[in-house]
Amino acid sequence: MKNVTQLEDAPASLGASSRAHTPDIEERILRLFTCPEDAVPRGAETISNMVHAFANETRVSSDVSYDALTKLFMESRIPLEPEDIEQYLCDLDNRVVAHSTNTGSPRFVGHMTSKLPGFMSELAKLVVGLNQNVVKAETAKAATPYERQAIAMVHRLIFEQSDEFYREHIQNTSSTLGAVASGGTLANLFALWCARNHVLGAGNESQGTETEGLAAALKAHGYIGAVIIGSALMHYSLEKAAGLMGLGTASLIKVPVDASNRVIPAKMRTAIEDARANQQAIVAVIGVAGTTDTGAIDPLPEIAQLAQEYDIHFHVDAAWGGPVLFSRQHRHKLQGITGADSVTIDGHKQLYLPMGIGLTIFRNPTKARAVEKQARYIIRPRSVDLGRRAIEGSRPSAAIYLHAGLNILGARGYEYLMDQGISKAAYFADRVNTMPEFELLVEPEINIVVYRYVPEQLRDKAAGKALTPEDNQLINDWNTALQKIQRQSGNSFVSRTALSTTCYGPEPAIISLRAIFANPLTTLSDIELVLNEQLQIARSMPAGSFSLRRAV
Repeated sequence: MKNVTQLEDAPASLGASSRAHTPDIEERILRLFTCPEDAVPRGAETISNMVHAFANETRVSSDVSYDALTKLFMESRIPLEPEDIEQYLCDLDNRVVAHSTNTGSPRFVGHMTSKLPGFMSELAKLVVGLNQNVVKAETAKAATPYERQAIAMVHRLIFEQSDEFYREHIQNTSSTLGAVASGGTLANLFALWCARNHVLGAGNESQGTETEGLAAALKAHGYIGAVIIGSALMHYSLEKAAGLMGLGTASLIKVPVDASNRVIPAKMRTAIEDARANQQAIVAVIGVAGTTDTGAIDPLPEIAQLAQEYDIHFHVDAAWGGPVLFSRQHRHKLQGITGADSVTIDGHKQLYLPMGIGLTIFRNPTKARAVEKQARYIIRPRSVDLGRRAIEGSRPSAAIYLHAGLNILGARGYEYLMDQGISKAAYFADRVNTMPEFELLVEPEINIVVYRYVPEQLRDKAAGKALTPEDNQLINDWNTALQKIQRQSGNSFVSRTALSTTCYGPEPAIISLRAIFANPLTTLSDIELVLNEQLQIARSMPAGSFSLRRAV
């Protein structure tokens, strides 16, 4: 790769006028934009070959360490001359693609990112080629009603309103059934932004936080603070939301969970009453439908009842578990979600969409008016522009992926994907229970399994739940080392987390191996391979080596 000349060494006229642009540069740059058939045919073929080879690899990654890779990316100067596409793609293949994580591998069962259906990569070409900007209809003509339709389909999945409801609201520009954002973090923030504005200023802009600021709005409404109440296992994106909205993470009231990692409604009621007694505005109560650590689903009917009783915005973070609604066998696990005021679902998780699409869905089509914005050149009053009620401005037409997934996979296709993942998690948990080397830490509710390896000398004590804190710390060291070695080998992968709610109490937090089953191509043979590789790694680890956390 060419190096650029230092800025101070560049000609003084660089960029000052067209005289600095040689005919060669002009021709090369214009060809990149016009793309005649003879411009980059081999480049396009190379990309297709790279994608094909990568997608069909079973290994999870190379065995090159991250520290070694950083040495390939130390240059910070921009090349002065345009670089040859073929050479750049060759470098990209050797330095990036070859060492990327194959999240679509059937042996990659450690995170909430999985294999995508093949048509998604083809749609990506369309999304980029069309280059629609859905902040305004002037740059996204058909994409605007198209996105509204896709959102309405998800709204109907969650809230099951009548045909008349959707005929009224699906293309009604005064209504907002939901919004697309570039991920679940912004989707959660958008929901809570709307909730905060309703609590602090609904119908009275002169006292609203959106115009007057948080401190003035709290004072005007007779509050001395504001809080968000939810499970101790709420996603960390809610901490970001609390910080960005000026509440501070200390205002995120984390309610204890039970042995199944589900929030305890009685303790949530106490938190609500304490907040009221302390003159704190309650922005929202949060229910989690699929916690990140274990996939646990909070008791949504009980939380919905509390929210209704105390007149509080009820938000369900269903980033992971929301698509379980497709399953006729398992959708009862999300009973009570229809009582939510807002729901978020992360498209790149169990909707099997590419990275960068999160959904906020509102039960009430007028809820998002609390954050409506206008500008003179776009999103004018009464315009059809989606940017009027959204957390982002310019963004691509990612709803193309959503709309395509909902139609090409269909409800029964998604049902199959949900059912097979939950079934494989149950199989994995059963295998762990039958193997003396492992301990299942929590019964899986949907398709996440948390477990750990137990060294031979501690298995009898583990079977009797008689481990001491010192024993558990020792086992933590083993599992931390095991997971790192398996990750570095690149052949298969599970993640790890730390659980504070187990039969052993909160201290020390239990280091857990974490397996997630969403890839429909993961077979029972792959599951056996993952477990057997862990056994092989554990056998190769020196017995009694308990500086492993420091050594690995």
